[in-house]
Amino acid sequence: MTGYDPETEEEVISETDQEVKEPPMYRVLLHNDDYTTMEFVVELLMHIFNKSLEEATRIMLNVHRNGTGVCGMYTYEVAETKVEMVHQMAKERGFPLKSTMEKV
Repeated sequence: MTGYDPETEEEVISETDQEVKEPPMYRVLLHNDDYTTMEFVVELLMHIFNKSLEEATRIMLNVHRNGTGVCGMYTYEVAETKVEMVHQMAKERGFPLKSTMEKV
């Protein structure tokens, strides 16, 4: 015998003691410099941040005119990865492009 008794009743209690919170979001920013080309910034925005040509151009012009531009908002780990990808791609091409993240 397997020990199964159809007379036995089981009760499952499912309660959540704590609320689930959304993770904090972070803006990824690009910072203007005098050496990184506009074409490279557009290419980078399309490649790393999946922006369309038009949106990448708009962000690049914002960086150029205002000193910084928002590339997107992500969770901490994703934002951190994107910042590192920007630095790696810029370094490979010989540009000093700076990217940072800030909590929203």
